[in-house]
Amino acid sequence: MSGAHVPKVALMPEGVRPWIADAIREGGGTVVGLPEAEGLVWADTSNAAALDQLLRNDDSAVRWVQLPYAGVEPFARVISQHGDRTWTCAKGVYAEPVAEHALTLLLAGLRGLGAYGRASTWLPPQGTNLLGAKVVIVGGGGITTSLLRLLEPFGADVTVVRRSPDTASSSLGRPPLAGAARVVAVSELDDALTDAVGVVLALALTPETHGIIGRKQLARLGTNSWIVNVARGGHIVTDDLVAALEAGSIGGAALDVTDPEPLPEGHPLWSMPNCIITPHVGNTPEMAVPLLAARIAENVRRWSAGEPLLGLVDPSLGY
Repeated sequence: MSGAHVPKVALMPEGVRPWIADAIREGGGTVVGLPEAEGLVWADTSNAAALDQLLRNDDSAVRWVQLPYAGVEPFARVISQHGDRTWTCAKGVYAEPVAEHALTLLLAGLRGLGAYGRASTWLPPQGTNLLGAKVVIVGGGGITTSLLRLLEPFGADVTVVRRSPDTASSSLGRPPLAGAARVVAVSELDDALTDAVGVVLALALTPETHGIIGRKQLARLGTNSWIVNVARGGHIVTDDLVAALEAGSIGGAALDVTDPEPLPEGHPLWSMPNCIITPHVGNTPEMAVPLLAARIAENVRRWSAGEPLLGLVDPSLGY
């Protein structure tokens, strides 16, 4: 449209991930050097120190920074120190594939696929129905929204535990909790876990949620209960989980993320028949590229139009 504002967006580090440059142009922007930029797409998934230094030395008019991951804990300090800028991340972008993986892990655990997959002889039958089961999802963002929809055919009795139970996730542009039987605060987590058949962790990692599942919480679960973690390994106290699995006090754990990560060779979790581990593949690069490209293009378009951006990060909360 004639006279429309064309956003000037830098891609850093320069020369990486050319598909991001294509996404910027698809959104109506132009790719420029940092001194000219009003927006910045940071394509390095882990180098927070370099981003911090760049912003400290930045003499340009950068007012918006887009990060590539949904989880921004490696960048939390940088976001806080440069909170005068608008920050967005991939929050909600990968919800569908990660929710699908969470459901896969939950079904695999409840149906004994971990033990069956390791077996070299015919095992006796085992398994627990997901149909009509009590399920707890910890977290109230995009993954939870998608997972609730996927759980609907099973008629599961789902409780969502989240920081603000009365607040909808407006950054995704839709009510996020359709399909939940109830939504409770984190202070009610222990009660919600009692006798849950499935527990899925799908929340941001912050100082407040680090170790949110430990010995006390695991003791609330039964011998047929499976815990699935598609969020961050730091949410679970690993030593407490190992102890519960060794004792058989819970049915098992299906982990797409671990603490430490990658999980070292020889770690006890590798050899436990009641533990399923996938190497942080709830969202693969092949899945991520088109999804993140679409988010970047949409945010460039929204920036140009003066509309609210998707995936806004709250510097005070760290996600």
